[in-house]
Amino acid sequence: MSTAMPGNGPRYLPIADHGLIGDLRTAALVGANGTIDWYCSPRFDAPSVFGSLLDSDRGGSFELASSVPATTKQFYFPDTNVLITRFYTEDGVGEVQDFMPVAEEAAELDRHRLIRRVSCVRGSLPFRARVTPRFEYGTQPHTLSLAQNQAVFETPALSLALSSTVPLEADGADVWSDFKLREGERAVFALDRVGDGVVPRACAATEAEEQFTATVAFWRRWLSASRYRGRWREMVHRSALVLKLLTYAPTGGIVAAPTTSLPEEIGGERNWDYRYVWVRDAAFCVYALLRLGFTEEAEAFMRFLTTNVCTSTPCASGPLQIMYGIDGRGDLPEIQLDHLEGYEGSWPVRIGNGAVDQLQLDIYGALIDAVYLYDKWGKPISSDDWDYVVSLVEWVCDNWDQPDEGIWETRGGRKNFLYSRLMCWVAIERAIRMANRRGLPADLAHWQRSRDTVYRQIMRRGWSAELRAFAQYLDGDILDASVLMMPLAKFIAPTDPKWLSTLTALGDQLVSDSLVYRYRPEWSPDGLRGEEGTFSICSFWYVEALTRAGRLDEARLAFEKMLTYANHVGLFAEEIGHTGEQRGNFPQAFTHLALISAAFNLDRALG
Repeated sequence: MSTAMPGNGPRYLPIADHGLIGDLRTAALVGANGTIDWYCSPRFDAPSVFGSLLDSDRGGSFELASSVPATTKQFYFPDTNVLITRFYTEDGVGEVQDFMPVAEEAAELDRHRLIRRVSCVRGSLPFRARVTPRFEYGTQPHTLSLAQNQAVFETPALSLALSSTVPLEADGADVWSDFKLREGERAVFALDRVGDGVVPRACAATEAEEQFTATVAFWRRWLSASRYRGRWREMVHRSALVLKLLTYAPTGGIVAAPTTSLPEEIGGERNWDYRYVWVRDAAFCVYALLRLGFTEEAEAFMRFLTTNVCTSTPCASGPLQIMYGIDGRGDLPEIQLDHLEGYEGSWPVRIGNGAVDQLQLDIYGALIDAVYLYDKWGKPISSDDWDYVVSLVEWVCDNWDQPDEGIWETRGGRKNFLYSRLMCWVAIERAIRMANRRGLPADLAHWQRSRDTVYRQIMRRGWSAELRAFAQYLDGDILDASVLMMPLAKFIAPTDPKWLSTLTALGDQLVSDSLVYRYRPEWSPDGLRGEEGTFSICSFWYVEALTRAGRLDEARLAFEKMLTYANHVGLFAEEIGHTGEQRGNFPQAFTHLALISAAFNLDRALG
């Protein structure tokens, strides 16, 4: 619960004080105070229209809240991505329902309608709306056309139309509205992208009701395909709904997060743009969704690979880039937006991602593992897809033994990371399984020799006698939580003495009250200044490793503790800070897919 003070709130809400809505093409973050302070139109990676999350003065926002002091609560309409923010005052109770209809008609696909439905449910309540779009990350001025209850904000590249069932007033090129609702009364605001054949259209209360009903039905129909019936159904299903929201429907790509430059450390420089398709993250998403029974999403991602990645020009570091644009493009130049101050002054704000050219050998294992699982649980892959897998495996067999930047995209130079070797082993091993199961053509003798060579190198040079644990990189003596994937990837038995010793070392040095640091920058410099929080995907990996080792009481306690760090609507960012605050881009697909996997395996082990 928070207190909303009209015009007198904090400049920046905590990252965790937000819910997410979207239409499978773009998304918006809605604060617990009723303000939309992040929204890109018409797609995830487009320039922001509302960006006050990164600059409260220059970013732009859509405020909608009680105009008198109120306490607020926020929750999702059950089993949907419809977000409700409630306002409690001395004289009444009101709520705002925020949602984006998932258009299924071709004529509506480009509208990207965002509906804000306001109602008074008890007593009476005054509200204030203020809409201040700032196009192109706050660099492009706009003009305003206001007629009756409809405003059109125009720029050369993008125009938005706002319709309202209450009067709108101009304030320069922005608009506002003060209105009062009595019990049972409603007001509707609808924001549309217009132009290119999409014309402004008012949204009457009856249409808003119809679209609300249709949106609720869409999400519930989608979620009904889940096969999960375990102990943590609510959190698992919320995570599944998040992963679906982060899917770009036109291509099947899954973005790592809907935001850019939310800091890993307040005031620090670890601020990155995550609005792209990481091969690793998206492949792991496929695994998580397949576990729950969502085969259509896995098939859509396979189409993304076939249509975009498989046909792309190999980059300097190999046949795959580590990430792609949501449309499959490979060019993602990193640019700093110097005019934005960043969340709570955490500068720089970046768009694009310079890590796109890094060599990260682990992505081949993540991808081929996802293909293997899809071939097993979804549909058998085509002969053309198999030919592409063969080409990747042959490349891995020839190139696995080289240093790279690793899973954490360090900018401190390449090393022989153990995790990268592990996932090269996964790439070859899973391809061998597919070939054997389906009788597919492959140079199995060559693949098996390469697989076994990788295995022996990891066991010989990845083990640190000093640590009595597997290390971050070959011949090293530094711990890294990525080695938690060793039993999860079935490289080593979860009760192998060397693994149990590693698990103990990780628990002693990288785990703090169930929260896991991915590594310690002071022990392993990563080329960046500042400190990190604990890395939430590693915390869920730790739960799963404990589960597989048979330490079920510890696993369950660690998992339940992790769930307490979710925000008020069940969302997780990338990291958790020292006092339990969410850090980094939000919400993070990586974290939610790991939650699903940990819950699935722990629930099965508990029986």
